[in-house]
Amino acid sequence: MNLLVTMILIGNSVTSYEFMFTSFTIFFLTPSNNVSKIKHRNKGAKFMNIKGKWSLITGASSGIGEQFARQLAKEGSHLVLVARSKRKLDTLAAELTRSYGIQCQVVPQDLSIEGAAGELYQKCQQLNLNIDLLVNNAGFATHGLFEQISGERQHEEVMLNVAAVVDMTHLFLPGMLHRGAGAVINVSSTAGFQPLPYMAVYGATKAFVLSFTDALWWENRDRGVQFFALCPGSTETNFFNVVGTEDASVGAKDTPERVVEVTLRAMKKGKQYVVPGLRNYLGAQISRFMTRRQSLRLAQGMLSPRKQ
Repeated sequence: MNLLVTMILIGNSVTSYEFMFTSFTIFFLTPSNNVSKIKHRNKGAKFMNIKGKWSLITGASSGIGEQFARQLAKEGSHLVLVARSKRKLDTLAAELTRSYGIQCQVVPQDLSIEGAAGELYQKCQQLNLNIDLLVNNAGFATHGLFEQISGERQHEEVMLNVAAVVDMTHLFLPGMLHRGAGAVINVSSTAGFQPLPYMAVYGATKAFVLSFTDALWWENRDRGVQFFALCPGSTETNFFNVVGTEDASVGAKDTPERVVEVTLRAMKKGKQYVVPGLRNYLGAQISRFMTRRQSLRLAQGMLSPRKQ
């Protein structure tokens, strides 16, 4: 099965020699058990019972962020919902409050703006909210030749995908450490495992998030706070509409519901990160067994803009 999926992933993107070598390596070296999970465990921090505690979710108005809100509400967590669209957040908050009897605070905020994370933190302080679970989900991508994409847009991409994650974590982590418990979920991507031509900035930001989260997982493994990196592949959200690349060869997509279900299940087992889905897991691992040039060629085959 592993070899078959690998053939589908790389068969048309590398030479026959590279294909055979990579397929052979992954077939024999990739674990045959549930590959959407990993073996690394945080020995100290375990995912808490979230019932009655406060979770803050950025990018909560749609997609994976919305699903985090729904599934955490179902588990009894109170929610701070953050996104740019107040209307969407208000609608979601009303539904979840009515369905699960939880409390919801709506904070419309554009986290790509300098100082926005600090304003959000101050809002939580004013409301006397102790955030026990932080979900840094907000982000977006740009697609195309680097020099042809607006510099301002790419700056916003770095601010939201990287700076906001760092700022939010830096602001909310001390409170978790003081209370001796907490968790931070940072949404990376399978894009974080290798360079991405035509999505150069996005791939780099997600590589940062993955490295950043791994480092903090290690720093805090015996301090009561769990760090976790979610690395989804293609998911049924408005991501590709925003990117403007619905024609990219991204293959089948996961649902946000399943991505979040897998994430919460992995966290409860003490995992360090997760790549939901066999196809996505293999795609993320391919770069470990290829040269950087081979990895770049593979990514180009999937992401190169189609000629009109």
